[in-house]
Amino acid sequence: MRYLVPALLSLSLAACGDDIPKDVQHELQKIARHEVTKTLAQLGDQLLKSGPQSPDSATGAAPLVTRTSDVGHRDFVNAKRVLPRIFTGELREEFYCGCDYNGKKVNWSSCGFKPRKNAERAARIEWEHIVPAWNLGHQRQCWQSGGRKQCADKDPVFQTAEGDLVNLVPSVGEVNGDRSNFGYGAWTRNPTPMYGQCQTIVDFQQRRAQPREEVRGRIGRTYLYMYERYGLTMSRQEKQLMCAWAKTYPVDGWETARDRRIAAIQGNGNRFVTDAGAIGAACQG
Repeated sequence: MRYLVPALLSLSLAACGDDIPKDVQHELQKIARHEVTKTLAQLGDQLLKSGPQSPDSATGAAPLVTRTSDVGHRDFVNAKRVLPRIFTGELREEFYCGCDYNGKKVNWSSCGFKPRKNAERAARIEWEHIVPAWNLGHQRQCWQSGGRKQCADKDPVFQTAEGDLVNLVPSVGEVNGDRSNFGYGAWTRNPTPMYGQCQTIVDFQQRRAQPREEVRGRIGRTYLYMYERYGLTMSRQEKQLMCAWAKTYPVDGWETARDRRIAAIQGNGNRFVTDAGAIGAACQG
């Protein structure tokens, strides 16, 4: 690369031979020796030394652990093995509807839940990504090559993000499925119930979900954490919403206890839960 420009000029001269007038040959040789040409060659040499950049390079990747006793980040499969240790005792509450559950079985009567359509899926607990896996991966090269499975198999950054305990909560399976990868919003103060007494609703036509008020602050702080840690791009409108929720709905005892348990298992929690000034700093402008 260092001698690419001079070499190309020399090849041009050699190829054309005596057909090029002497004065033109002289000018071309001057260009080859010019400082600008040398600078361009040096820049090319630096690019070679730095090596090719992976299309999936980004912040957020971490060494992954596999044993349940290890402290550290996990992929999604191994994250699901330790999540029940977080959501025990006073924290055993389903996210979107506030239902109690035992193991994977949802207690509908505890929250007045009624299935919308899929009673079988509504009867079980699933692990929901607050920031959808689609958001975490769809712009990465692995997703273009083979979708979520390719990212989960091959991309260390996606593996870390998909299994980040901060972003995972228990959800009624049917609500998890209905929410899909829809963004969150708040468009009505009096939602028409879709799942019995559950206050979370989904707008399938507009592809959005309105969560119950009790979890909006938790959602906002989780979004701020995930987008910061993994270098994701958030739209101005979405950031305004998440910042508003994070400020309007303060951290409560449930969220504090959950974050403490996550930090003990993963090695880090969510600074937007523990640092009072983090939200204001991140939401400036």
